[in-house]
Amino acid sequence: MRDFKYFRPKTLKEALKILRNERGKVLAGGTDLLVKMKDGLIYPESVIDITLLEELRNIRQRDGRVEIGALATLSMVASSQIIQLRAPHLAESARLIGSPQIRNMATIGGNIVNASPAGDSIPPLYTLNSELILESENEKRVVKIEDFFSGPGVSSIRPHELLTAITFPFPEEPFFSFFKKVGQRKALAISKISLAFLGVIEEQGRSFRDVRISLGAVAPTVIRARRTEDFLKGKIIDQKVLEEVSGLCAEETKPISDIRSTSVYRRKVSGELLKKGLVEFTEGVIS
Repeated sequence: MRDFKYFRPKTLKEALKILRNERGKVLAGGTDLLVKMKDGLIYPESVIDITLLEELRNIRQRDGRVEIGALATLSMVASSQIIQLRAPHLAESARLIGSPQIRNMATIGGNIVNASPAGDSIPPLYTLNSELILESENEKRVVKIEDFFSGPGVSSIRPHELLTAITFPFPEEPFFSFFKKVGQRKALAISKISLAFLGVIEEQGRSFRDVRISLGAVAPTVIRARRTEDFLKGKIIDQKVLEEVSGLCAEETKPISDIRSTSVYRRKVSGELLKKGLVEFTEGVIS
């Protein structure tokens, strides 16, 4: 590991000032950055350690929105009563990332800024119509999460900006949500495919009047399955619809084959994950 300058600001204002003047990397949880530095994959001139910025570690709700500080750990997200109530599929995605030790260190902000299409917290945040708060010393920007990513590891964050918070409106009640993933193992594995679902339930309880579906690790960025969403709205969930929606969802993916999986497998399993979640919703309804 090469030498680098190290900064540990105590306030957000101080951190943003350092970011304006230094070309470096931000250290939050360190579960990704430190591994890359140790393996010689990156050589930052400086490291700005923001772990003392407690103001970025809150999870709160107000004015019909949830706000998650970028330094909230994945353990905090998984165990938060607010998240479990307002976005249970986000809590589930955080619960499935890494080991307890990793979740105690890794932050939701880091999971987002890494811009991996396999980042497990990102699909649920897509379905929640989340917005990202990006701050520099002289500006604060609000960016829709779907506009933040442009490719694997590539985002619209600027060199002197810091992701400070993630916000989203309360989902309309009553809603049903789920997050499902497939990895090499049941734990400590990067997702081969992940899928998040959020649907507003119609009065009769057998269909959805609003649907949002997002998928991870099946395209250069996390994607929304918009044709599948449109097809599913208002449909009574029966076996025929399950088969149709599974095939349609698979068609919307744009996966590649790599060391973790093949494109054929990813496409097929994407539809199966959606069908599995919808079967759980309709349990006791479909005969």
